[in-house]
Amino acid sequence: MDSPRSPAAPPGSTGDFIVETPAEAESTHAADAESAEATVESRRLSRPWRIARNIVLGILGAIFLAWLILYITKGRFLKHPFERTVAAMTHRQVKVPGDFQLYFDPINIHFVAEGMTISNPLWASRPNLFEAKRIDTRIATFPLIVGDRRVKGLDMLNGAVDLEWSRDGKTNTWTFSEKKGKPFEMPLIRQATVAGTTLRYIDPRLQLTADLAFKTIKASDTRFESAIQFTGKGMERKTPFTLYGEMLAPNATVVGGKNKLDLHIKAARTAIDVAGTLDAPTRIDGADLKVTARGGNIADLFSIIGVAVPETRAYRLDSALTKTGDDYRFTGLRGHFGDSDIAGKLTVRLLEPRLKIDATLATRTLDIIDIAPFIGYNPDAVAAQGKGAIVTKVNGAPRLLPDAQLRVDSLRNFDADLHYTVRSVRARNLPVSNIDLTLGLDDSLLTLSPLTFDMARGHVSSDIKINARKPVVHTDYDIRLSPTPMGVLLAGYGVDEAGTTGTVKARIQLAGDGDTVHDSLSTANGRIAIIIPAGSFWTRNVQLSELDIGTFVQKMFQHKLKEPVKINCGLIAFTVRNGIGAADPILIDTQKNVIIGRGGFSFRNESLDFAVRADGKKFSLISAQSPIGVNGYFAKPGITVVSPQLIERAGVGLGLSLVATPLAGILAFVDVGDAKGTQCGPVLAGATARAQRTTGGKPRDDVGHGTTAKAENGRESPGERHEQRRKFLGIKL
Repeated sequence: MDSPRSPAAPPGSTGDFIVETPAEAESTHAADAESAEATVESRRLSRPWRIARNIVLGILGAIFLAWLILYITKGRFLKHPFERTVAAMTHRQVKVPGDFQLYFDPINIHFVAEGMTISNPLWASRPNLFEAKRIDTRIATFPLIVGDRRVKGLDMLNGAVDLEWSRDGKTNTWTFSEKKGKPFEMPLIRQATVAGTTLRYIDPRLQLTADLAFKTIKASDTRFESAIQFTGKGMERKTPFTLYGEMLAPNATVVGGKNKLDLHIKAARTAIDVAGTLDAPTRIDGADLKVTARGGNIADLFSIIGVAVPETRAYRLDSALTKTGDDYRFTGLRGHFGDSDIAGKLTVRLLEPRLKIDATLATRTLDIIDIAPFIGYNPDAVAAQGKGAIVTKVNGAPRLLPDAQLRVDSLRNFDADLHYTVRSVRARNLPVSNIDLTLGLDDSLLTLSPLTFDMARGHVSSDIKINARKPVVHTDYDIRLSPTPMGVLLAGYGVDEAGTTGTVKARIQLAGDGDTVHDSLSTANGRIAIIIPAGSFWTRNVQLSELDIGTFVQKMFQHKLKEPVKINCGLIAFTVRNGIGAADPILIDTQKNVIIGRGGFSFRNESLDFAVRADGKKFSLISAQSPIGVNGYFAKPGITVVSPQLIERAGVGLGLSLVATPLAGILAFVDVGDAKGTQCGPVLAGATARAQRTTGGKPRDDVGHGTTAKAENGRESPGERHEQRRKFLGIKL
């Protein structure tokens, strides 16, 4: 019989027992095990977190402690570590002899240094890149970590910055790495007070030195109180200059935007104005600038960079300027020099070992006076005095050839490629147009090839080579004139254009030594040939300088020219040896006469001394034909109409009249008409006298005997001159 069960006591009751079934006991033990395991896992997971938390708290505590220590001490104890660390990073010596502070205030880095200096590399010309009596600056901390330099505030007193490029142009003083030097970039500055600051810039490749001084600059919240103004001076090659200018929009400077620049430079009697915008205050790469240059002589402007160009009268040039790498590009160039206009583009390239100039220029109208400096004459003097300005006196004799020296030293400074065209030339008696010049300069070898122009409906082409590589400058001249109407060519010099149908072509081939036109021709060897094909020639009694062509031709034929002279062929040629030109030959065959000449000229003293005579082909009862002498100098030629031979013939006629009859006296003036006609082939080929032939094919014996005056130091004794004249006039007195 079952005994009665006691009522179950609530759990936890004292004195009562809880009886669990095996299943319940197992479930209870499992729950306890899971709870214990969760507790252990929770403790395992919380430990790293606690470690990280503790580390972070430790770091923050250390930072705060460091901040606190720095803030209290102002970081003055970091002076020497700062010097050592920055010196190691920049490979420069860094010194702060005065007060030093480096701390966070509260977040931005606050840096103060008195008397701080940062040295230059050993190759620099000055010991320090930077120095200042005092610098007080605040730098944004977090942008600095990612390489963005933002200066929140800057106070600097008596600062000096030295920016210098190395001679090879590969490194500079402000790029601390060994890599290629980079352009100088100013940090972004929000507030600044800068007083007594100077900046020095040197570029050996440009041979440029500049020293700038800035007026006190004040800025607050990226706003400057006034424009940044500066003055300075310097040296470009051997030319001193002064400058002044200002940043018209300095507020853009401090926030990294465009900067409006207004700069004025004076050097070598030249004024240069530069205005425009810069991407950065110290960078002109990609800049949009306008440049105006003006002065009394454009040669002064180019001399600043050591480039030799012909002199000019007063000029003004306007151009846009951009810089890309080592190229300075002047585009949209327009202006004038003297009374001539000019336009085009020009690039200056900083190459090694010489700078290079590439230019394409054009002139619509070139005044004849402005051509003067291209061949060595002073344009201002020519404008004031006319042709008298191109004639000088040497040992009492007039000299016409220019003696301006070639600037050999300047030619060594640069290379050049120039293409220059001129549409028309403004000149009274020089019908020239369509000038086209290609100029090259390569290591002191100057070539004007080709140099072409139209003249009097003819065409002149030339190649001139000036070799300044040698100790003595050597020049080769090759000038060619295509068939040109004589009537047009000589219309202003007494030739009747309507009655002249003849043409003329010519070639000059000479080579000589010397650094002036006069000197190179005074030593020249070569040949000059002027060929006259068949045609007519008629003159009017009009003066050509001091030489009356009309009188000359009329006296040559001994009668008034009532009709044009009919020319079969003609050659006026000279062989030049050591600056002395001898007729080789002068031979003109006309319908009625054969004109021959003997004598020559001298490039040394510019004297003329030859004679021309006309022998009739037919019998002439009355003839006073005799040599017509051409004498004087290039600058002042003259003619001798009454020659000793004519006097001799007149004397013989007078004697016959006295001892015989008047009719016998006339015999002295009889021309038997025995002149030998000319074979025109050698004449038109420009052959020498030795190759000339008569119409019968026989060698001519009446040409090729001319000699030229001997010149010693440009002077001749009266006795020598008289004897030489007796010889080449073919007169025996």
